[in-house]
Amino acid sequence: MFDETVLLAARRLLELCRAQGLRIATAESCTGGLIASALTEIAGSSDVVDRGFVTYSNEAKAGMLGVPNELIMREGAVSEEVARAMAEGALANSAADLSVAVTGIAGPGGGSVEKPVGLVHFGSAIRGQATFHEACRFGDLGRSEIRRRSVLVALAMLEKVAARMRADSPLTLRAQGGRRKRRDHALPRP
Repeated sequence: MFDETVLLAARRLLELCRAQGLRIATAESCTGGLIASALTEIAGSSDVVDRGFVTYSNEAKAGMLGVPNELIMREGAVSEEVARAMAEGALANSAADLSVAVTGIAGPGGGSVEKPVGLVHFGSAIRGQATFHEACRFGDLGRSEIRRRSVLVALAMLEKVAARMRADSPLTLRAQGGRRKRRDHALPRP
C-alpha cells in the first residue's frame, strides 16, 4: 500500500515516540487519513497512535476538532491558522502528547492564484508547548503525489517535534503499573 520511503519514515517516528512514551493524534483533510494509515501499517503501532481525525469538510473541522467557523471563513480552510487550530484541536480531543494536522489543495481542481494546487499547510502541536507550522508548495504534481509528499512531510514534522520534546520538554510522562500518567498543560494560542 505504501512505498518503502513512507514506511521507513513511519517506523522511525514510531520507534522515537515509543522510546519516549509519546502518543500521536492526526488531523487530516487533504490526506484523508493517509498519515494515520501509514503509521498503523506498522504492526504494534497502537502503543503510539492514539487516534486519527479525518476532517475533510469544514463542518468536520469545526465539529470534531473545534476549529472556529469564523476562522475558517476568514482565513480559508487551507491556511496556516486553520492548520494550527486543527493540530491543537486534535490534542484537545485526544489523549495524545503531540499531533499533526494537514490541510491543502491536492487537485486537480480547487486551486487559485493565492492558493494553488499543491499548497499544503501543516500544523504540529505539543501538549503544553508551542504549535508549529510549515507550508509546502509542491506544485501541480498530481493528486496522488501531492498526498504522498504531504504524508512524508507530516511524518518528518512529527519526528522533528518528538526529537525536540526529548531535548527540552516540560511534559512529564512516566509508566506506572502499565498506565501512563500525564500532567496536563493548556496549549498556548498563536
